[in-house]
Amino acid sequence: MTMGGHGYDGVERRGLMFVLSSPSGAGKTTLSRLLIERMGGLKMSVSATTRPMRPGEVDGRDYLFVDKPSFEQMVKQDELLEWATVFDNRYGTPRSPVEAALSAGQDVLFDIDWQGTQQLREKARADVVSVFILPPSAADLEKRLHSRAQDSDEVIRKRMSRASHEMSHWAEYDYIVINHDVDEAFAEVQSILKAERLKRERRVGLVGFVRNLQSQLQG
Repeated sequence: MTMGGHGYDGVERRGLMFVLSSPSGAGKTTLSRLLIERMGGLKMSVSATTRPMRPGEVDGRDYLFVDKPSFEQMVKQDELLEWATVFDNRYGTPRSPVEAALSAGQDVLFDIDWQGTQQLREKARADVVSVFILPPSAADLEKRLHSRAQDSDEVIRKRMSRASHEMSHWAEYDYIVINHDVDEAFAEVQSILKAERLKRERRVGLVGFVRNLQSQLQG
């Protein structure tokens, strides 16, 4: 785990952007929640959006709810790391809180689509680790969408139609996880994050750590 820029072994490292993408209903929201609950040193990126607030959602916790003119201003002033239009609503990631977290050695979790992932890569490729979540079948995906009871039948048909297009971008991701079982899928996603945290290039404190270790051995 990374807290305050240092891992469990005391070696300072830079945080990473951990991206989960999937068609609606494939499980990325559930997996994101489990990661936040069970992995230390990880915070959820809070997106700005122009879509209406849903029952139970809290402004500033689930999303930053803004009107369209305010969103356009954020785009013009380059205050967003990425943004996209989904079902006539706009979503985007404010830049400053993410950059502050990475510099402090904290990882940031993103629940975004392939368009947002592409934009993140363009701006910060070395900091991005991307995972695409696939459903085991089309029938399973449709069943999950109906079980959420959040959308009308018409919206579900649109989401199913859009799913094929979203899945066509699977090869652009670093890792692919097929969500047959949520516990198994979580274990796989957790393993990916743990391994990426140990990459040499992110552990900026390794040079000093190794030099200090060598001096101890030589002394």
